[in-house]
Amino acid sequence: MKKSIDTYLKQSPKLAGAIVGVSIRRADTGETIYEHKADTRLRPASNMKLLTAAASLAVLGEAYRFSTEIRTDGIIKGGCLVGNVYLIGKGDPTLLPKDFAGFAAKLRAMGIQHISGKVIGDDTWYDSVRLSPDMIWSDETYYYGAQISALTASPDSDYHAGTIKVEIRPNKLGENPIITSSPESTYIEIDNKAVTVETNKKENIIFERQHGSNLITITGEIPDRHEGLKEWVSVWEPTGYAIDLFKQALTKHHITYSGGWEIAKVPTNTKLLHFCYSIPLSKLMVPFMKHSNNTIGEILIKEMGKQVYGEGSWEKGLNVLEKQLVNFGMETKGLMLRDGSGISHMNLIPANQISWLLYVIQKKEWFSTYFHALPVAGESERDIGGTLQHRMHGLPVQAKTGSLYTISTLSGYAEKANKEKIVFSIMFNNLLDEEEGKRMENQLLDMMIHSE
Repeated sequence: MKKSIDTYLKQSPKLAGAIVGVSIRRADTGETIYEHKADTRLRPASNMKLLTAAASLAVLGEAYRFSTEIRTDGIIKGGCLVGNVYLIGKGDPTLLPKDFAGFAAKLRAMGIQHISGKVIGDDTWYDSVRLSPDMIWSDETYYYGAQISALTASPDSDYHAGTIKVEIRPNKLGENPIITSSPESTYIEIDNKAVTVETNKKENIIFERQHGSNLITITGEIPDRHEGLKEWVSVWEPTGYAIDLFKQALTKHHITYSGGWEIAKVPTNTKLLHFCYSIPLSKLMVPFMKHSNNTIGEILIKEMGKQVYGEGSWEKGLNVLEKQLVNFGMETKGLMLRDGSGISHMNLIPANQISWLLYVIQKKEWFSTYFHALPVAGESERDIGGTLQHRMHGLPVQAKTGSLYTISTLSGYAEKANKEKIVFSIMFNNLLDEEEGKRMENQLLDMMIHSE
């Protein structure tokens, strides 16, 4: 195996000028059986999620659930709630439009037909910093760069919190394409500048949300026989987005309110009207790891900070992460930890440290949850194969993918042809083509599995 991998890394023209870190261990003993620049700090991309997932399962626990509360500072009199209604978010990334409808239905069932005060959203469970420290502006428009708030909402069960799903279908030639968004919301505005063109032309639709606003501009061309496309676009200030969905739900359930809406902290002397819990962390691991959901990663960092230090911030959450990695036996003095999702280009981790983590956590009581949340190579079912559903068909591999500009990574578990189980981490940095990185990862795994 050593000879074949060494030869491959040396002779591959796509690796000229790139940096490669590879670490392979025996899964049962942790013994290193191959390494190549495995102690060189490299950017992990979404392999950072391997660290965040392990730490959050250890700190928060598999059964941990996020919560949302509805409270009031008033009283109910003859169908009127005399006072304000507070929607209090505590980090739940799984709130869907149907959940806000459920909140309104509960209030209606209490006999509330009118709210004399305001609808107020409280997002103070976390701090007010919306984007991780190294987020670049070009990522802000998209779901992977969505803002983080303790009070947020997801358009569907992919749980891309703080986004709205925009779908585009072709129209008649020369006309603007047909655009729909879900959930329907007046919180965003769409400027449709795209054009429907001839069948033989190439689709080149571009989505762009103006920084500091919720104006989404769509430009480019879509062929008239195109099947259509969809994009999850981030919103500016997700707290307001969640409040807007709640207000819509109130209206649909025939509950009126007089005082408008605002974002503010709930006072201490309030009464609980309703609360709900998210799915447990064990189930949330699936979209986080298999679908590589960035917002879940950043929320987990802030939640760990909140639970351990009483402050839901990146600074405190990353402190918790680092301390937990020390508990796993990792050498954190040689790491750079900047976020929970891996979107930062300033995260730095050696391949040997990732493979060590994957080895040592096998003994943890929550490892089964962790392992089954990893993408399974070649499995066509999206919630099983995840980001590996179209890769390495027939190879016994479960691993986390990672991809950023110039970066491709893959770390996880595999079974050799002789049934020996291995732990591996492959990290490509400074690539000119990340897709080539994926192809080379596939080939390296094939070598690992079929060589002696």
